[in-house]
Amino acid sequence: MSQGHLKQATSNVMSAIQPIYPLVDPMPKASADAPIGIFDSGVGGLSVALEIARYLPNERFVYYADTAYVPYGPRKDQEIRDLTARAIEWLYREGCKVAVVACNTASAFSLDYLREHYGENFSIIGLVPALKPAVLNTQSKTVAVLATPATFRGQLIKDVMTRFAEPAKVKVIPVTCLDLVPFVEAGQQMSPECLATLTQILQPVVDQGADYLVLGCTHYPFLKSSIQYIFGQKLTLIDSGFAVARQTARILIKNGLLFEHECKDSLKIRLVVSGQNAEQLQPILGHLIPADIKWQVSNMETEVS
Repeated sequence: MSQGHLKQATSNVMSAIQPIYPLVDPMPKASADAPIGIFDSGVGGLSVALEIARYLPNERFVYYADTAYVPYGPRKDQEIRDLTARAIEWLYREGCKVAVVACNTASAFSLDYLREHYGENFSIIGLVPALKPAVLNTQSKTVAVLATPATFRGQLIKDVMTRFAEPAKVKVIPVTCLDLVPFVEAGQQMSPECLATLTQILQPVVDQGADYLVLGCTHYPFLKSSIQYIFGQKLTLIDSGFAVARQTARILIKNGLLFEHECKDSLKIRLVVSGQNAEQLQPILGHLIPADIKWQVSNMETEVS
């Protein structure tokens, strides 16, 4: 295949919404010392990346944040699929050994396509809001799920509600708010505006007797302190981060890709952002990422492939 045709074919894969067979210019299978790829529309997926880093301390990460298009929640289903396909293809081309779609909204619409497209050569791990453990542990038989409208449109959350909440006769209260992701992206979780927004959307949940709040967006674990500041112990907060970390470990072990040696690379997380806002994110990332984890952030256009 000529260089021009290869470039065009790869471009087609990058913007693909439907599977293309065969996989254009397939990469060789990654080795155990290759990084784990993480994708989210913004910085929220770091909540998942940090859970995996704690669970698998020897692993390194390449984190792609599509900050040019954050948030995904208000976007149309087709656009979400397209943006997600483009991001996962980039992680694949970077030589990652597995990809974690650390975005509930993207997972809701893209997992089946991505898994069919890449097959066993490149495992894709997604997120489902942690409704099941909330249903199993609720005492009041009422739980709330805080997620984007797009997540509630997806089939994943509907399947969990049908399989677990309905048989257990647990009432599930859906809560949506498009203002929360921008607060996290701006590092304003404890701002008066953010606290007021959380009070407005969650007080009705408390009034209806919910005892569990499922954080159905990877940005929302960074709001735990804010929610607890307002409501104390009235709501037990639960998210998918630890479950995703365990699933990632299972996939790596199954495929012989778990890195069992101490990570000698001082750089733990390499973040790349599509929105040309790496410099603006520096102080926010410094607040979100623990001090003992080495990281760097750069803009997509400055990356050399």
